[in-house]
Amino acid sequence: MFDIIRNHQRWLQFILLILILPSFVFVGVQGYTTFISNDVELVKMGQQSITQAEFDQARRVELDRYMNRLGNQFDPALIDTPQMREALLNRMIDQRLVAMLAADAKLNVSDEALRREIASLPFVQGDDGRFSPERYRDALAQQGMTPQAFENGMRSTLALARVLDPVSASAEVPADVASRVEKAYREQRNVQLHRIAAADFVGSSEPTEAQIKAWYDANQDALRQPEQVAIEYLVLDEPAATQGVKVTDQDIADYYAQNKSQFTRPERRRASHILVALPSGADEATKAKARAEADTLLQEARANPEGFADLARNRSQDPGSAGQGGDLGWIARNTLFNSVEDAVYGLQPGEISGVVESPFGFHIVRLTQYEPEQVKPLEEIRAEIEQDIRQQVAAQRFADMATTLTRLIYEQRDSLQPAADALQLQIRKADGLARTELLEGNTVPAADRPLLDNPRVRQALFSQEVLREGSNSGLIEISPDTMVVVRVNELKPEHVPALDEVQDRVRATLVQEQAVQAAQAQAQKLLAELKDGKAQAEVFGEAIDITRQGGRDASGNALPGAVLQAAMLAPATDALPVYASVQDGDDQVLVRVNAVGEALMSDNDVALLKNELRDAWSQAQDQALLQALRKQYQVEVLPAASDAIEGQDDDTV
Repeated sequence: MFDIIRNHQRWLQFILLILILPSFVFVGVQGYTTFISNDVELVKMGQQSITQAEFDQARRVELDRYMNRLGNQFDPALIDTPQMREALLNRMIDQRLVAMLAADAKLNVSDEALRREIASLPFVQGDDGRFSPERYRDALAQQGMTPQAFENGMRSTLALARVLDPVSASAEVPADVASRVEKAYREQRNVQLHRIAAADFVGSSEPTEAQIKAWYDANQDALRQPEQVAIEYLVLDEPAATQGVKVTDQDIADYYAQNKSQFTRPERRRASHILVALPSGADEATKAKARAEADTLLQEARANPEGFADLARNRSQDPGSAGQGGDLGWIARNTLFNSVEDAVYGLQPGEISGVVESPFGFHIVRLTQYEPEQVKPLEEIRAEIEQDIRQQVAAQRFADMATTLTRLIYEQRDSLQPAADALQLQIRKADGLARTELLEGNTVPAADRPLLDNPRVRQALFSQEVLREGSNSGLIEISPDTMVVVRVNELKPEHVPALDEVQDRVRATLVQEQAVQAAQAQAQKLLAELKDGKAQAEVFGEAIDITRQGGRDASGNALPGAVLQAAMLAPATDALPVYASVQDGDDQVLVRVNAVGEALMSDNDVALLKNELRDAWSQAQDQALLQALRKQYQVEVLPAASDAIEGQDDDTV
């Protein structure tokens, strides 16, 4: 995947700039300098600005992109966050700044350069690798774009590239920096580890009631429960659609009679042959000679039918079958040339045909096995037929029930009971559903968790119509054969549970915290003793070699990042060994560094490192340019931007 991005970085940038952010690319460089709007301004930059309308449009495009990629798993509550909106606004600022610089520098793109760049895009090229007008039009139509809009955007993108490309191309990593980075990558350390598990200290102390109360009072935010709902819901799926479906013996018999071909295996014939090959375009003399040889082989085969396989193995000129005694395997109709196939289907088992001509030469065919047409008896496949009928009936019933369910939940918006009664569906209940997750302690049945933990279900539950107005949701399709309709029975506002409700949870948390603290204390005590020479190094495990690229413990498991970092950052003085302590999850890990050396790196690894370092340096240069442009064009993020980022008073997306 990364190779694809590296190899096609240029045109991927074009597609991203043109398709993901059309609101501020399509208008073109000139458009930015002349755009006038009375809309709310979020960012000022010189004589230009980014408005609320532009931001909302870019935000919609961004969310549509995620929706298309994630499908039913798209959850705007997880995607449309303040962090995402802030990152989007910053990208818009950067794009606008580069566009302004390109306009000021009059970095225009000729028509010829534009044509060459468009023709180089893979998605507009035909199978011959050349520009295809048809594919070009189809690709744009799929994105709802006109050629003029795309070309304007592409022209702007090329102009923008003329700003950043020279910066990236001229970025040169200083020699001393490259040398130090390469030295750091080459560094290898021989280390030993000792893990002090917090689990070993669980139960060593019991929290007091006072400690539980103090923790409860100090951690109200951690205990705060988000707004949540108790619901009832109906599920329409295959079991519901097949409920009560009865398949009679007559249904099975009729199905068997009407679909007998599905249960019939046609006759099968297995044959062997001997081939006298004939070159393409052979003259009459060559053909006569080959025919005479075939006649001789036919006489020998008929004189000793049981030796046909040996004769084929020694004399047949078919390299594909000669080694198997001429065996052609089981032969179905319409798989051989007509003349050979007719010969095969005209023989009785053991019979040998006359000489048969085909474009490959002359064949002598022997039928080795024959199985007549076989029809599976009804009793053998009764269960299979019954299941097929049940599924067919269920499919039709499912469609009919979905139609009826849709009608009934809208006819009586404040209850699921009429729909449940009409379709004989059970009303199910659950609580503990929040906007973004199923809360700990929810009562959702295990089998229904994939249904109710679906983003579309949560989105429906917390919609204005369902949550505030008390209406049934619409029919929510979870998969082609599973649909759900939900309604809210009770809304529980955000709150902190009473202490008696979460006392066990608080106690368990305190027990774990105390175990972690005990592990930390033990680690610090042992570390001090090791440094003073009062403890024995035998507590450590087997020695291993690691580098900054990673390492594996004695069991072959990759070292956690925190442990690897602590081991590589421990001061490598001349007085080895040295020791360090680091937290890994709830555990403490002691590190003993025995030796520091240099690992071997292949020429390819060195080249890759230099390329990655150069790319990182180029990106840093680009960011430095963008920061300089913010100062040059006096970028001012206005107070309205905070509201846009937080999503306040917003109903546009």
